[in-house]
Amino acid sequence: MHWELSDEQNLYVESLRDWLDGTATSEQVRSWSGADDQHSFDEALAEAGWAGVGFDESRGGQGGGLLELVLTARELGRSAAPSARWLARALADVTLGAEPDIARAAASGDELSVLAIRCDRIPATGSSVRWHNGTVTGEIPCVLAADGARRFIVPTDTDGQQLVVVDRDAPGVDVRPRALLDRTRAAADILFHEAPARTLEVGGSADTWSRVATRAAVLVAADTLGAAERMLDMTVQYAKQRKQFGRPIAAFQAVKHAAAQMLVAVESSYSVTLFAGASLDEHLPESALHAAAAKAQVTQQCAELADSALTVHGAIGYTWEYDLQLFYKRSKLDRILFGAPEAWNERIASLLPLEPALA
Repeated sequence: MHWELSDEQNLYVESLRDWLDGTATSEQVRSWSGADDQHSFDEALAEAGWAGVGFDESRGGQGGGLLELVLTARELGRSAAPSARWLARALADVTLGAEPDIARAAASGDELSVLAIRCDRIPATGSSVRWHNGTVTGEIPCVLAADGARRFIVPTDTDGQQLVVVDRDAPGVDVRPRALLDRTRAAADILFHEAPARTLEVGGSADTWSRVATRAAVLVAADTLGAAERMLDMTVQYAKQRKQFGRPIAAFQAVKHAAAQMLVAVESSYSVTLFAGASLDEHLPESALHAAAAKAQVTQQCAELADSALTVHGAIGYTWEYDLQLFYKRSKLDRILFGAPEAWNERIASLLPLEPALA
């Protein structure tokens, strides 16, 4: 099954892609990455109005739903844009239903609120941060976009896993940037030592964490889909131009097979990702299962596709000046971002109904 977008959705994708082609060129992305600059692109995204698409209008967004967020994530991945702040905003939005002022500031791009969770694991209940007498103490490693946050939404070990808000500039808060191989995204470790905090009305219920996890799964799958589409295009173009023994390498059977396998991976990933996004948008009963399948299947396939693309390109694919390295590193991070495929496969198994064995 090939997923078909509506005319309005296609127009949105084309408009966003045109804007990204002019704003997030590969040269500009390298410049941002070399300077560890995650802010400049995020500010441009907000000024152009794209940052609010997919966020509720009553909370400062431009309207739309999760499918629009999926389409945005795909295009951000396709351009290798510095999108850690955008993704962090999309995840934190799940917890800000009772905080309209914070939600409006986040959706408009004025202030970044980050959900303080590890970016290398599936978002889930359980926290090492202690909540006591209005303060929090503990450490949360590897938090996406933490270095640029105005405030943190922190899960604590209180009964029911209370969520609290901690200002970045509050005493007792220490944010330590962490280097990632993919320099188009950023993460940091956060340390709290009796930092003042206030509670959120929305608690850390199982339903809240399920919504965070499924949203993370689908948006990361969409990001790696965009990167994979770009790597496929680059590989086909390079294979037509690169010659060996007086012939384009695209004429060799091994390269044809590699390109065909890459195309199959992209086409299947496209439909799986878009279906999972629509399933979450429509609140279908098995939407959590669809999201888990998208994260496990798409990120694994696209990480393998990246290896094939690098093999076809040869040594040039490793160089900083050549664009492939941007998308290769991005797909490798996406594979483990918010849980590796193995963890999501375990989640799929836990979500499937158990049937009694046949006699």
